Amino acid sequence: MSQLSAETANDLDILSDLVAKAKKAGADAADAVMFESASLEVSYRLGKREDLERSESKDLGLRVFKGQKQAIVSSTDMTTSSLDELLERGLAMATAMPEDPYCGLADPDRLCKDIPDLDLYDAIEPTPEALYEMAAEAETAALAVAGVSNSESAGAGWGSNRIALITSTGFAGGYATSSHSLFASVIAGEGTGMERDYDFTSAHHGGDLSAAAGVGTSAGERAVRRLNPSKVESQQVPVVFDPRVSNSMLGHFVGGINGAAVARGTSFLKDRLGKNVFAPGITIVDEPHRKRGLGSKPFDGEGVVNKKWLLADKGELATWIMDSASARQLGLATTGHASRGTSGPPSPSTTNLYMQPGTCSRDELLADIPSGLYITELIGFGVNGVTGDYSRGASGFWIENGVLAHPVSELTIAGNLKDMFLEMTPADDLIFRYGSNAPTLRIDGLMVAGT
Repeated sequence: MSQLSAETANDLDILSDLVAKAKKAGADAADAVMFESASLEVSYRLGKREDLERSESKDLGLRVFKGQKQAIVSSTDMTTSSLDELLERGLAMATAMPEDPYCGLADPDRLCKDIPDLDLYDAIEPTPEALYEMAAEAETAALAVAGVSNSESAGAGWGSNRIALITSTGFAGGYATSSHSLFASVIAGEGTGMERDYDFTSAHHGGDLSAAAGVGTSAGERAVRRLNPSKVESQQVPVVFDPRVSNSMLGHFVGGINGAAVARGTSFLKDRLGKNVFAPGITIVDEPHRKRGLGSKPFDGEGVVNKKWLLADKGELATWIMDSASARQLGLATTGHASRGTSGPPSPSTTNLYMQPGTCSRDELLADIPSGLYITELIGFGVNGVTGDYSRGASGFWIENGVLAHPVSELTIAGNLKDMFLEMTPADDLIFRYGSNAPTLRIDGLMVAGT
């Protein structure tokens, strides 16, 4: 079990006192959460330092229940008098609220008793000088790529967060996370033929970041590869999603299995539990306890034990993702997927979400495509979560006889997610780079609209 810092222990004391006061003042139940964060960011352009920004915040949220009524209030003022006023307002609001038969704290027997240490916090805070040096190295490498003509900027950042949660049903816990990041964004070409691209790296620990020069070189090479794009005629072809954008498919899937949406009947997957929604062999995992994972957390937003879930198992939809309220509405038990802030109730969300890799390489995935589209960038969000209809702008490269032939842009791809999921084939190149990760994905039979 992770050891609490003195700061987190103090936060828990403040929250515990507030929840105790809420119970004494007439609340049937209560919980309180606190988020404390700090961040430092720098930007660098064309050999000169530009911006230096630092921010710090502390925010507390209190949720009180009177019978089947709940109210949520929040404050950034941690003085005793301010918190007493906050509690008074919360209780008055709860009295006036309409009843919600599904609201309430998580069942006590589902609360986390042993909080794991996931190694999410790096105690080393970089200096502004160190961040500028990384940004400068990234931009210098990007500008050295032949064909790169300008820089939008390079930047580096650091952040730290502390989270503490108390419930009147017996949960008390907290943890800390840190974040380190670096990016470079550059322009290739001249005049009306310019193209932009970028690359980045992010991690909880500074030592896990990719080398700055490598990030810059990759950004430059990506921009140059996009030069002189052409258009293609509208046609129905196989479409391949680069790992940079393939994780968007996971986002659409998770939206469809969100317990709140399913309970409202507003999901295109609402009647598909236990049925095949993906091609056979596709498995999608949510893993909250992944060491140093970008989306990791040791317990959910209600203090419930969280664990690894197979959301789709060999093509079959295995579960909804639920917090306590949506689970009650569906007549099920929470899956430990609650997420929350200070100004609203918990809602379902994932942690480290990924699609397990397939068995073929990216080149093998492309090999038998005589003509198709390889997408490196998606634009807009034309997705209907109720019907599954899908339409988004795209750019990337045209596939000819199994290889990437030339860049293309100003295209639109269209289909329906229910059909797209069933036609999906993953490559074997899964890399954990984002909060949600997927390998290269091929989807046959999509409509590509061009000229």
